[in-house]
Amino acid sequence: MAVKYKIKKGDEVKVIAGDDKGKVAKVLAVLPKKGQVIVEGVKVAKKAVKPSEKNPNGGFISKEMPIDISNVSKVEG
Repeated sequence: MAVKYKIKKGDEVKVIAGDDKGKVAKVLAVLPKKGQVIVEGVKVAKKAVKPSEKNPNGGFISKEMPIDISNVSKVEG
């Protein structure tokens, strides 16, 4: 059975562990099956992309990667 989380998409959260500790940002997505969240501007990774119609030159894009839901706490307000 899936676990219920108090954190939803659009909530303001504070990162309480990891490299981005102390940052306050908005939740972009919740991944309940994995127990992870994607937070705006947190754990940003450079990703190589091949040339395509959408991105004709290819190159690198910055992408937020998921972090464990236990590493964030909801900011009241």
